[in-house]
Amino acid sequence: MSDALAYRPKAGEIPTAPGVYRFRDADRRVLYVGKAKNLRARLSNYFAPLRTLHERTRRMVTTATSVEWTVVGNDVEALQLEYTWIKEFDPPFNVKYRDDKSYPYLAVTLADEAPRAIVTRRSGIPGARYFGPYPKVWAVNETLELLLKLFPIRTCKDSDYRRAMATGRPCFAGQIGRCFGPCSGHVGIEEHRANVDRFVSFMTNQDRRILDELSGQMLEASAAFEYETAARRRDQLQAATEFFEKSAVVLRDDVDVDVFGIDHDELAAAVQIFVVRGGRVRGVHSWTVDKELDVPIGDLVDSVVQNAYGGQLTPPREVVVPELPDDAAALESWLAGRAGRKVRLRAAQRGDKAALLATATQNAKQSLMLYKTRRSADFTTRSRALEDIQEALGMADAPLRIECFDVSHLSGTNIVASMVVFEDGLPRKDEYRRFTIPESTDDTDSIHQVLTRRLAYLATPDGQRAPDTHAVPESAAAADALDTVAESDAPVEAARRSKFSYRPNLLVVDGGEPQVAAAARALAESGVEGIYLCGIAKRLEEIWTPGSDYPVILPRNSDALFLFQRVRDEAHRFAITHQRQRRKRDISSVLAEIPGLGPTRIKVLLRHFGSVKRLRAASVEEISTVDGFGPTLAAVVHGELQAGAGAQPR
Repeated sequence: MSDALAYRPKAGEIPTAPGVYRFRDADRRVLYVGKAKNLRARLSNYFAPLRTLHERTRRMVTTATSVEWTVVGNDVEALQLEYTWIKEFDPPFNVKYRDDKSYPYLAVTLADEAPRAIVTRRSGIPGARYFGPYPKVWAVNETLELLLKLFPIRTCKDSDYRRAMATGRPCFAGQIGRCFGPCSGHVGIEEHRANVDRFVSFMTNQDRRILDELSGQMLEASAAFEYETAARRRDQLQAATEFFEKSAVVLRDDVDVDVFGIDHDELAAAVQIFVVRGGRVRGVHSWTVDKELDVPIGDLVDSVVQNAYGGQLTPPREVVVPELPDDAAALESWLAGRAGRKVRLRAAQRGDKAALLATATQNAKQSLMLYKTRRSADFTTRSRALEDIQEALGMADAPLRIECFDVSHLSGTNIVASMVVFEDGLPRKDEYRRFTIPESTDDTDSIHQVLTRRLAYLATPDGQRAPDTHAVPESAAAADALDTVAESDAPVEAARRSKFSYRPNLLVVDGGEPQVAAAARALAESGVEGIYLCGIAKRLEEIWTPGSDYPVILPRNSDALFLFQRVRDEAHRFAITHQRQRRKRDISSVLAEIPGLGPTRIKVLLRHFGSVKRLRAASVEEISTVDGFGPTLAAVVHGELQAGAGAQPR
């Protein structure tokens, strides 16, 4: 592949001013839109030697046939133009937003003769006052139902209102107690307008003093023997109390802030926004993002914030994000223009806002996991993913059974491996297997050993396992172990071997060229034919096949790559879990070998510190504070633990 791109402009032709650039393909389709403070400096990154570029950036610039740019006056104008063009051209290599839909609002039509409260996704209703947005329609309906008990106003359609006012008969909603406008026959135009003003004022300020006011009015009416009025105030007080209780207090009453939690991997990102108004979480918005290029968190924040406030959502006075983008000042100016006032963009490091950011980020992690799981679990999506894998790897049939292998170790010791099985794109956890590797020189040797042991089950005609001199017996309780067991367990082992002998269509290893080469060597030595092999490299999500000079690059948002990633991540999780279980057994074994430590003292020691990590980090003085441990015994325990301490498993 030549390092020169035919359409590369001369360095002197590119201005050093801020601007927006566009890469186009041969059909003049816009592939990517980006902004830059210095166009020459930014574009030079794309025209570096191709071998130094990120794999997906290289694919973008080699797909493009031209690049063009537009100079603007400042960073804010660049941001605005970039946002406009991304919305207009929808470039395939820019960040893609899924579930990017409008949110429901609570609107009050103040321009009407008798204003009404409605739930709508439509913006721009003349004279309407909007509140929200809300995460779900049921949330805004629930809020409106509570508030109507507190501030009874009109909710019926305009046609029903006009008919009721013309005939003198209440509208249908008024007849069933769902509408409290003049059409219901209970209030006049002016009195209704006063109720609407109180409704709008409360939604704007959400002042908790209304609780004291309603309580006082209820008591006054009761003292005056106006029991019907007292009952209405009681119901209103209950509605107001329930309204406030539905929003968790997290910050001071005068704080309005949006908190963005973001979790991302190489392919996708999940966003969670906590909308805090008056110190309370009033709503939660979430969506997912597909990434084609490798976007750092700062650039992702930039894109996410633009997408969030590019529509109906108005930014508050403060926006909290995980990390400030490079053009934070320009983004603040853009937000201020959207809000009509100053907006502060900050990355919370400590305090209540940082804690709320951590909660939002945790929710984003869950959303990303759920999104990937659902995407992989859908039948149509799974079928498409398997077909795409078949085509990408040149397989004769779709890989209905995939086995993926991963190796985990602790600084080169306690080497274990995992095998996970996916059939029809779904995990078969009852067929997962674990391996213990007694000795190995590196990851490639471990992969070779594991594949050799697994393929031995397929190397004989009857599917029985060939002799394995490297097997290390596991306990009988470890039903998913791959090593030999006693003859008394033969029926169980035979059933297990029967399952294990199922023939995979595709073997996947976690790693790049070296790991695939080691696996290919094991496959060739086994004599087993008709099984395809590939590896998935973590950093670039590349798919490597045996003997290939270049990896297979699947589109970032493809279902096939999502399935590959899920299979690989599941194998990694299973291997790490096995490694940690062995570490727990190891520390118990180490403690049991110390003279003077029996099962009771070991249990007391572990219960006191709560975790193996804390116990290993404890000093002699801290261990000696445990009941039954003097300075001498504490020193012995500390020494043994430090001697056996190591790095975290890989």
